[in-house]
Amino acid sequence: MKIKHLAIPAAMAAALALSTPPAEAGKSDDTLTWISNSEPDNIDIYYNTLREGLILGRHIWDALMEIDPKTGEFQPSLAKSYKWIDDKTIEFDLREDIVFHNGEKFDADDVVFTLNYLADPNNKVKALSRTKFIAGGEKVSQYKVRAKLKYPFPAAMQYFASVIVIYPNEYYAKAGPKGMATKPVGTGPYKVTEVTYGKRFVLEKNENYMKGGPKTPSIGKLVFRRIEERGTQMAELLSGGADWIWRVPPDLAQRLDGRKGFQVTQGETMRIGFLILGASGKAGDHPMTNLKVRRAINYALDRDKIRKTLMGEASRIIHAACFPTQFGCIDDNVKRYEYNPEKAKALLKEAGFEKGFEAEFVAYRDRPIAEAIIGQLRRVGITAKMTYLKAGAYRELRRKKGVEIAFGTWGSSSINDITAIAGNWFQGSSDDNAQDKTVIDLLNQGNTTDQEVRKKVYAQAFERIADQAYWAPLFSWVYNYAYVDELDFTPSADEIPRFWAAKWK
Repeated sequence: MKIKHLAIPAAMAAALALSTPPAEAGKSDDTLTWISNSEPDNIDIYYNTLREGLILGRHIWDALMEIDPKTGEFQPSLAKSYKWIDDKTIEFDLREDIVFHNGEKFDADDVVFTLNYLADPNNKVKALSRTKFIAGGEKVSQYKVRAKLKYPFPAAMQYFASVIVIYPNEYYAKAGPKGMATKPVGTGPYKVTEVTYGKRFVLEKNENYMKGGPKTPSIGKLVFRRIEERGTQMAELLSGGADWIWRVPPDLAQRLDGRKGFQVTQGETMRIGFLILGASGKAGDHPMTNLKVRRAINYALDRDKIRKTLMGEASRIIHAACFPTQFGCIDDNVKRYEYNPEKAKALLKEAGFEKGFEAEFVAYRDRPIAEAIIGQLRRVGITAKMTYLKAGAYRELRRKKGVEIAFGTWGSSSINDITAIAGNWFQGSSDDNAQDKTVIDLLNQGNTTDQEVRKKVYAQAFERIADQAYWAPLFSWVYNYAYVDELDFTPSADEIPRFWAAKWK
């Protein structure tokens, strides 16, 4: 299959033809409008797994500590300091001068409430990969708490310094999950003033944000809008309807690069793409339960062609089910599946599918990549019929009914440890469409502070995942960021656009 360059929509072509730079709407009213192709179905950070939800959540709520994106070091945030008491207990000394957006004072009760809430399975938290190691919280004094872990979890501080954010206990007792989904309250650099699902979210600068805090905001207002079609996003940017977009396809980025009034930057992220192949049979009796079929699919994919055309040269092919920089991502002995459509056809014949078969193919984002994959599968005889869903529906389908083939991506919540990816997809959770007891046991053995043991068992786990072809790993995601040049913005590899650190020039 020949992958063609993306066509330029008429709206974008007209905008590109404009001879004048865009209106300075963003800077003039101190409002940064950013557009993305997905929208969380619940703005509450614990009840969505979408990247946009994580980004919004990091602006609304604070964690106990914060990670410096340049050095990787932990910085004070809601907590002034921390120390490990034992391999399942971390003690935090809290700041005493913080208030939530609604005026509620922050103290140990909020931390204990949040940790106990996350530990209770009855609350049905969606972001399980971020929270499953938490056993609860223990109050030592008004401004000192202890986080209790279910098992030794050496990566815990990466979570407590990023994605484990703190709820206001008094507000949540009254508002509950529905209230937090419509009127979120946190301590973060921005407070929510409008939640209109399907239209926009509006955040305004928190004038009472903690003094000397790690996320001190500059820009007065943030407006988030969802537009799926990339060309329409670009047209909005060019016409002054937006100030910042990302995930810009290479063709469109090249056409904008160097244009007066705009800036284009690029960077690889921790996000990787993959096909989930429903080996466990959760979705019923279908060909994905056959190992030869799963291996055939891996051989059928020309990852390099899709990568170069739709992602860019800075992307890299992924062999193991993890991002290379993550601790424990060891692929030395992982089976490599080179592009070999003839081998794929031979395996399908051995599996009894010489004439091919039809399969359900589910996706929720990056439609051009999904369509390119479907085209390559068709070349070896697999007719993949795509169902394109919103992120929440995609997640629920995987978890409740299972899938035959599902195209997905995962940014590991920006956690540079394999617990944030393999721990979610292969350790027996409802997201695990393999349910391999050997892999689960190996990952469980990794719940230790002995780093050498972790490396050994993780290497074995990834070797088996690849050998059994539970996934078809694709490549890393490289993002092109396009924004007005009056905006001072610096992208980071962890896929968290830090708008609190942005400012107008």
